[in-house]
This record gives sequence, C-alpha cells and structure tokens, in this order.
Amino acid sequence: MQAPLFLALDPEGAAALRASLTERAVAKGEIIFQEGEPGDRMYVILEGKVKLGQSSNDGRESLLAILGPGEMFGELSLFDPGQRTSTATALTDAVILALSNEQLRPWLAGRPEVAAALLQALARRLRRTNEAMADLVFSDVPGRVAKALMDLGEKFGEITSEGLMVTHDMTQEELAQLVGASRETVNKALADFAQRGWIRLESRQVMILDVERLGRRAR
Repeated sequence: MQAPLFLALDPEGAAALRASLTERAVAKGEIIFQEGEPGDRMYVILEGKVKLGQSSNDGRESLLAILGPGEMFGELSLFDPGQRTSTATALTDAVILALSNEQLRPWLAGRPEVAAALLQALARRLRRTNEAMADLVFSDVPGRVAKALMDLGEKFGEITSEGLMVTHDMTQEELAQLVGASRETVNKALADFAQRGWIRLESRQVMILDVERLGRRAR
C-alpha cells in the first residue's frame, strides 16, 4: 500500500491500521459521497479510479481530480468535519478503504507521523488546487489539455515501445470537465496534437508519442 498514511508507519503499525479499516467494493458510476453531505471519514483507493467533481447552481459540472490506487480522498473531513465540498464517484469498478474520525483519533494521538502524513497530503492537494486556478487564468486551453495529459500520464501511464500509454477511463466530456473548457475546444486541441504526431487518440486512452514536445506545450 503506497498511500502516505501507511508509508508513514512501520510495517507492524501499517498492518494494524490496515486491519482496522473497512473495505468496500464500488461499481463504476457509483457515488461514494455527495457534495453537501456531512462527512466523517476519509478513503484510500486500493484498486480502480475515482473522480472528484463539483456542480454549479446552473447544473454545470467540473472535475477536480482523477485519483488512482494508493491515493486518498475525503481527508479534509478528518480535521474539519462538515459538509463535503465535492462529489466522489467511481470512474471504474474500484475497491476502497474507509477510515472514520473515531478510528483515526487514537492514531493521531499516539503516532504523530500519521498526522504529519495527512497534513502533507492536504498540502499537496492545496498546491494542486492553486496550480489549477493559475492555469485557468494564465494558460490557454491547449496548454491545459497538454498539462492534463502529462499529469494523467505521470499517474496512470505505462511505457510501451511506441510511447506512453495513458488509460484515463474518461469520456470526452469528463476530460473537458477536468480541463475546464468546452468539449469542442478540448477536442480541437486533441486533434491538433494528434495531427502534429504528439499523441494518438484511442477509446478512453491516449498514446503519448512525443512526451518531450507535449511536455513543452504543457508549460
């Protein structure tokens, strides 16, 4: 288990914490928690992918993150119990672990390294949010698309003889929601990258053929 929560502990402590967690299988499309609901637990992904999203008053949706094995979500509720600020949905069939406030409290009291690991995870999440806000202000849509593909490649990519195969499991609409632009504009950027020979589009996958050039476009 590569989650920061477990990596902060020695093997015996990690095994003990793992044994205290509740394992749950979720089907693709299943909502794990809804924006506005009271939150009292965090989750760790064992298998599959989970998307975090928000909805505006007029019904528009945006994706905040696509998370995979080893990553945590919902951890804000452990430090500040209250309403969920996003909706977590299984992007694929997934297996997750749940940890409630009550389960975590003795670990925070007796193991300062657990609290430090959780705070570090929150800091990383805040840094990513700040970067995303800056991208919306300073980057054009093709630049944001390139960065999203590079980020997904770093997280889910597999090196092949052709390049970096990125299985993101998103629809075109979901990719547009992640980038923060219309589907038409995002598709235009993807088509341009494909024409340049930087990527090859496949169903819910992207083969990055030229990592260097796409990476430069993402900056």
